[in-house]
Amino acid sequence: MNDKQKKPQKLKARLPRGFVDRSAADLRAVNEMTAKIREVYEHYGFDPVETPLLEYTDALGKFLPDSDRPNEGVFSLQDDDEQWMSLRYDLTAPLARHVAENFNEIQLPYRTYRAGYVFRNEKPGPGRFRQFMQFDADTVGAPGVQADAEMCMMMSDTLEALGIKRGDYVIRVNNRKVLDGVLEAIGLGGDDKAGQRLNVLRAIDKLDKFGPEGVALLLGPGRKDESGDFTKGAGLDQSQIEKVLFFVGIKDYAESAVQLAELVAGTEKGVEGVEELNFIGALVTSAGYRSDRIKIDPSVVRGLEYYTGPVYEAELLFDVTNEKGEKVVFGSVGGGGRYDGLVSRFMGQPVPATGFSIGVSRLMTALKNLGKLGQQDIIEPVLVTVMDGDVGAMGRYQRFTQELRSAGIRAEMFQGNWKKFGNQLKYADRRGCPIAIIQGGDERAQGVVQIKDLIEGKRLSGEIEDNTTWREARVAQETVAETGLVAKVKEILAAQAEDRKRAADGFEIPYDPAQPGDDDDDV
Repeated sequence: MNDKQKKPQKLKARLPRGFVDRSAADLRAVNEMTAKIREVYEHYGFDPVETPLLEYTDALGKFLPDSDRPNEGVFSLQDDDEQWMSLRYDLTAPLARHVAENFNEIQLPYRTYRAGYVFRNEKPGPGRFRQFMQFDADTVGAPGVQADAEMCMMMSDTLEALGIKRGDYVIRVNNRKVLDGVLEAIGLGGDDKAGQRLNVLRAIDKLDKFGPEGVALLLGPGRKDESGDFTKGAGLDQSQIEKVLFFVGIKDYAESAVQLAELVAGTEKGVEGVEELNFIGALVTSAGYRSDRIKIDPSVVRGLEYYTGPVYEAELLFDVTNEKGEKVVFGSVGGGGRYDGLVSRFMGQPVPATGFSIGVSRLMTALKNLGKLGQQDIIEPVLVTVMDGDVGAMGRYQRFTQELRSAGIRAEMFQGNWKKFGNQLKYADRRGCPIAIIQGGDERAQGVVQIKDLIEGKRLSGEIEDNTTWREARVAQETVAETGLVAKVKEILAAQAEDRKRAADGFEIPYDPAQPGDDDDDV
């Protein structure tokens, strides 16, 4: 067989690893959730801003590897002027660049929020994606920890606005200065110990995952996981490990405050951090946020290197079943902290900043578990069917569709092969359309349309067994004048909505969901 006779190879449709397509239901759930978050942020006086997906790689604050292509954790490409650009890793570093670049025009303190996708060039795994959405809020130019306290209160209010009850969440607060003081007290101060300090931070950040025993191994010689992979430890001795584990193991801050103060005594940062934590605690308590909502918790570390003061985490406390069938606490859905050095590196002068980030996909999963999302009554479009393909008829069908849309009714004109009318009704059924509009030549001559209540028709076809019942039922198909189209469609949609409400309130609606061809979840 020569080359001309070979069949061309079909292009294989395949999704890149670590990325997902999102359904209409998921997108609507995200929009519903982010609208509630925005409302809280706006209520606190924050304004929106948007930065691009791409930034110059050096602006993202990554330590570039010794290679031609900077690709350590970020997706990078080279511009035509040979400068490296990367897809943003988070929303904080781009904000720092935006503030520095527009510093003379921005009113400080600058209080802003933004939502958007971020990208991680990491190995994908179950529940671990290379593209995901974050929703951030930040205050730039406010040096006092009252700005951090307000962030914690706003996180609390946001979770409650989304329907998460008190007792099902807690905002946990710590201070990196306290941890820095602890590390200094055990001999890990100074620039020459920076790498070891970072390993300690990463080890502590695994406390929820591995427990104190696993963290002790990561603080010391290292830890081997179930697969046999070995993670090198931070190299601390037993005395150092005990002091770090005491610090992160504090459950009641008030009871342990004296011991903690003794541990960091003589370290400037440690003492300052304890004072700041006490100040945050006093502020949130004065505002009515008790420890069941905002709690001082020294086990909070946050893995990123750029935090310089208070750090906080929003944790959901209810149980969910994991992929192994085990009951586990849902855990963190967001967090943040003070990052006074991130804007400053562009400026050559101190620029204080604090903020937090919500993991949108993870929070959406939590809200679905609680039944707090996807409850919106999404009505599928009214379908205007096509009986004739000439210009005059098509013009009328299009006019009907636009009249419905102008009246605020979701509607579409059938766009497929209209010559087999049965296929149009099958489409309406699969799409979950509540109503079909029909006008053939006879109806057109009389200036009328037929309006078919597809939901009621489906019910009647399965429930009605005699003529008496048929006459007493709501009519499933009516003929009305063209001028009465919109009013009649509104009337039928209102009746359908009432049926759904009655069903939701526990009244039985004589409707059999197992009728053939029924794919509609909204009924």
